[in-house]
Amino acid sequence: MEIFFASSNEHKKKEMQALFPSVNIILPKEIGIDFDPVEDGSSFIENALIKAQALFDIVKLPVLSDDSGLCVKALGWKPGIHTARYGEKEMGRKLTDREKYEYLLSNMKEINDREAYFVSALVLICSPWEKYVVQESCKGEIARKAEGANGFGYDPVFFNSEAGMISALLSEEDKNRFSHRGKAARKMNLIIEEVL
Repeated sequence: MEIFFASSNEHKKKEMQALFPSVNIILPKEIGIDFDPVEDGSSFIENALIKAQALFDIVKLPVLSDDSGLCVKALGWKPGIHTARYGEKEMGRKLTDREKYEYLLSNMKEINDREAYFVSALVLICSPWEKYVVQESCKGEIARKAEGANGFGYDPVFFNSEAGMISALLSEEDKNRFSHRGKAARKMNLIIEEVL
């Protein structure tokens, strides 16, 4: 079973393939599709729906999409839906993952309340009249310094409360067990088994 994944992010594809072992995840660029829809929704679910629908309209085959992000209490639950572009407006350019989490740490320097959570919204579109949505989260806090080399994005600065350690120190298996995306994927896998 093949499912198109509405992203151009190789890191996410690798993570999604591990989370959905019963299907073959395909990125649009692998079949020559230049895919970069405007994510102008006001929530993770809306953005996941926008991406899934945009790709489904092109391929007319089952599509899975994810919109996820980091919400930090002391920053008014930002960056939220703008997590992937956090700091880029202020810096005037595209930032690396490391630059983004270093920018986050600099904004949190004097803050003691470091509560945060990750959110993942997954959308599966099988046909114009079959759409499935799952949203999950994992709680934690922003660390004082970066640690670990596993994962990607903000993993080196996110202390996962349930796992009891920095996300970037977790094995892939443990990260998938405790992460927002892992929790959402377990539920979506049940849906995929039933409908596909």
